[in-house]
Amino acid sequence: MSEMPFRDAPLRIGSWRSFWRRFSRRRLAVASLFMLVLLALAAAAQPLAVRLLGIDPLAIDLYGRLAGPTMRHPLGTDELGRDLLLRLLQGGQVSLTVGAAAALVSALIGTLIGLLAGYRGGVLDRLLMRFTDSVIALPLLPLLIVLAAIDLTKLGVPRALADAEGASLWRIVALIALVGWTTVARLVRGATLAVRSFDFVRAATALGAGGPRIVLVHILPNVASPMIVATTLSIGNYILLESVLSFLGLGIQPPLASWGAMLTDAQELIGTAPALALYPGLLIFVTVIAFNLLGDGLQDALDPRAGQG
Repeated sequence: MSEMPFRDAPLRIGSWRSFWRRFSRRRLAVASLFMLVLLALAAAAQPLAVRLLGIDPLAIDLYGRLAGPTMRHPLGTDELGRDLLLRLLQGGQVSLTVGAAAALVSALIGTLIGLLAGYRGGVLDRLLMRFTDSVIALPLLPLLIVLAAIDLTKLGVPRALADAEGASLWRIVALIALVGWTTVARLVRGATLAVRSFDFVRAATALGAGGPRIVLVHILPNVASPMIVATTLSIGNYILLESVLSFLGLGIQPPLASWGAMLTDAQELIGTAPALALYPGLLIFVTVIAFNLLGDGLQDALDPRAGQG
């Protein structure tokens, strides 16, 4: 097996330039990155939009419910008279936070398990991989529905903490990360098994480098590519999972808004006010597709053999 696809050092400036040159050829991936940056900036600018419009996004106005677009309410109002644009921006904050945070936590867990299994091998490798297979075999959505329905206070969590405004958000992040690390673990384990047999790892071992240094300095930089791609691809899936749980009433709880929760609120008004379902549904669709296209572009750009053809 050739050792050319792997490197014994972090990416240098030239490597980053080569990566960007390959990535920039993927127009759909570049467009997706641009779209995701716009969505993230718009969601982050929600407090500024609140000041500019002079509207409390949580204020209920039953006399102004289901109003059409106006100068004061650019996208109209929802079933409780709240500004729809501000709710969408807040929903973007929550949905993107859930997707990114769950993906990062899953990547950390999966990378740790994959590195341990691939580097140590033997009995530990078999135990960790069988555990990974058992998690993969679980029915994901039914399991998340059951876990999300559990009352935290019955598990000993103080009611003040369980009923906190952001508790439902971080609960969803924890639940998704609890079962979402398996793909990264298997990818990292496979890459680690390949890298540990190369000469630069053997040389480091012969020079007396300890296991943690070999893993962090020599192996981890070489398994970062599949980890980055898998993490990017998973964000869209996690946003979709959060939307499904929120649509079922088991995800983000009021007064927080998420795109999935907004779909739940709009399902009984789809005939009279289709915009209430159209906007969050369209944003979920665009975001998930953009993350998938970005992940495909990163996979091509991070492939060291991409420029060798």
